[in-house]
Amino acid sequence: MTVIAVLGAGKIGEALLSGLLHGGHEPGALLFTERYPARVEELTARYGVRGVEVEEAAKRADILVVAVKPQDIEPVLDELAPLLGPSSLVVSLCAGLPTSLYERRLAEGVPVVRVMPNTPMLVNEAMSAISAGRYATADHLAVVRDLLSHVGRVVEVPEAQQDAVTALSGSGPAYFFYLVEAMIDAGILLGLPRALAGQLIIQSAVGAAKMLAESDEHPVLLREAVTSPAGTTINAIRELEKHGVRAAMLAAIEAAKDRSVELGKAHES
Repeated sequence: MTVIAVLGAGKIGEALLSGLLHGGHEPGALLFTERYPARVEELTARYGVRGVEVEEAAKRADILVVAVKPQDIEPVLDELAPLLGPSSLVVSLCAGLPTSLYERRLAEGVPVVRVMPNTPMLVNEAMSAISAGRYATADHLAVVRDLLSHVGRVVEVPEAQQDAVTALSGSGPAYFFYLVEAMIDAGILLGLPRALAGQLIIQSAVGAAKMLAESDEHPVLLREAVTSPAGTTINAIRELEKHGVRAAMLAAIEAAKDRSVELGKAHES
C-alpha cells in the first residue's frame, strides 16, 4: 500500500487530502502534518486521517507532498534531509521553489517533482502544472499526474516555465475574483442589490468559463459575438481599453512572475 503524507495541511493541503479520499484512497494510507494541535484534531475528525510529526511522515510515507508556505521550507528540509533516500518521492507544491533547492538539501538521488496548483483544488477544479527534477523519471511524473487528477486537470511543463505558470494560473483565480468583485460593485453603483448583482455576475462568469472550456473558438471570437455594432458592450470595451485594463493585466502577471523568481532566489545560498 502506497502511503502519502501531506506536509502542511492548509487550504491546499486539506483540499488534496479531501480529493484523494474521494478518489478512493483509504484514510489509513494518508498522513498529514500540521503545527497547530486544534487543526490536527479538526482534520482528523473530518477525514479520519492521522496527523503526525514530520519525522514519522518521512519514515512511513512513500510520497511526501510538501505544501508549506515557501518561507517555512527551511526547517522542513532540515528535518527531511537525514530521513529520505531515492526510494521516496517528494512533491513540492511551494510557489517559486525550484527542484534544485530540494536536491541540494536532500540526499543524492531523491526524486522531486515541482507542482504549481491553484485554489480551485478546493472544488476539484484545480489547474496543476508539473515538472520533473533531476532524479524524477517519467514514472514519477505519472504517479504525480494520477495523484493530482483527483482534484482537477494536470499539464506537464519544463521547469523553466514554472514561474510563468505561477503568475498565470497559480495566482490566476485571484484576478478573476478581483474582476468579479469590481463588477458586483458596479452593479451596486447602478442601483442593484448586492445579492442580485452577485448572482448575475457569478452565473455569468460560470457560463463564460464553460463556453471557453467547451468551445474551440478563440476568446476574441466569443467576445465579438457579444459585441454588437454601436451597442452597449462595445461602449464598455472602449472604456476598458481607454483605462488600460489590458496593459494593467499584462503588467500584473509579469509582476507576479518576478515575485515567483524572487522566492526561488531567496533560497539559493
